[in-house]
Amino acid sequence: MLHSRHFHQPHNQQKPTLVFLHGLLGSGEDWSATLDRLHSFSCITIDLPGHGQSVEMTCYDFDDCCDMISKALIAHLPKAQPIVIIGYSMGGRIAMHGAATCRFSALNLQGLVIEGGNFGLLDAENKQKRLSNDERWAERFIHEPIEQVLIDWYQQGVFSSLNHEQKQLLQLKRSANLGCSIAKVLLATSLAKQQHLLAALTRLAIPMHYVCGEKDTKFSQIAFKSGLRYSKVSGAGHNVHQECPEQFAQVVHQFVNGFYEREIE
Repeated sequence: MLHSRHFHQPHNQQKPTLVFLHGLLGSGEDWSATLDRLHSFSCITIDLPGHGQSVEMTCYDFDDCCDMISKALIAHLPKAQPIVIIGYSMGGRIAMHGAATCRFSALNLQGLVIEGGNFGLLDAENKQKRLSNDERWAERFIHEPIEQVLIDWYQQGVFSSLNHEQKQLLQLKRSANLGCSIAKVLLATSLAKQQHLLAALTRLAIPMHYVCGEKDTKFSQIAFKSGLRYSKVSGAGHNVHQECPEQFAQVVHQFVNGFYEREIE
């Protein structure tokens, strides 16, 4: 079963439990600065397959990963406990897939907060290019020292808002990962294998909020074009919850309190 950690308040059906899904190369620990600012909520962090203390767990595709998340939550939550899933990057894509395809139907999902998550690719040629790119990275993670791969990984455009020192700190932190495990989950959850989810997401009965960083041009445009409600956080790049945890926590507070208090009145 996927590793999870619980924080703050006991689970209370008068208020949703917040469930946090990290990005590629991360772990539940990535949310610590955000959790420090969300003491009024019960929170759960999950280490996704191949990461953190779930490093020996393997998922085969998006459905499999979502089923593993559901199983972990059902085992640790009171029956019918309302939840809001908050996902970053890869974790956001997994969260959107689970909601859009009803893989979380056994959970009492009440809302989604997606940070820097891609809705999917429409063009077959772009999907093939992405798959080839992910396969090259996977080969490197398998066969090269992870420290060397990470130097090049953080040169990608999505991390352009980070300065040299920030990149070095991330390279050091992420070097604890196992390259083979990262390669497996990278391919299992490749954007090339993801459905384009936006249309299905807009039909969901539950509320959804998108978060992006002001300096993250690509995902700011994705958020704007989506038609969804979104927050653009000043001073942040792709990883808002680590670069600006106070602002990110405020967005979560406003989103959850805004819709949930109305429901229980």
